[in-house]
Amino acid sequence: MKDECIGNYVKLKGKIYPCSVSLTMDLVGGKWKAVILYHLIDGNKRFSELRREMPTVTEMTLSLQLKQLEKDGLVSRKVYGKKPPIKVVYSLTDFGKSFIPVLESITKWGNQIVNEQGEFVDSLS
Repeated sequence: MKDECIGNYVKLKGKIYPCSVSLTMDLVGGKWKAVILYHLIDGNKRFSELRREMPTVTEMTLSLQLKQLEKDGLVSRKVYGKKPPIKVVYSLTDFGKSFIPVLESITKWGNQIVNEQGEFVDSLS
């Protein structure tokens, strides 16, 4: 029996999933969540820094994904100052850091695919 199928369902924070893979994909799935987590591996980043590192994501999408990652406990958001301009910094929580080995495996696999079937390029065009 596979680990993710030990029970009929899994439950986290009141939400029920058919298996642990489904739970994981809810937390980090989609086009941007894992990318955001990847860019936070090296440390704290401001919104503008994340935006620069992911030039094809819209500000609205980045903002929504960060809020979801914060809600799910993978990313923390710390606000410095009380009056504008305030400084907001995002970082991985301990829970988010526990996903780093998975991100490293995804990165290694992606690099392998590019080496075998694609190419690394210097610009978006």
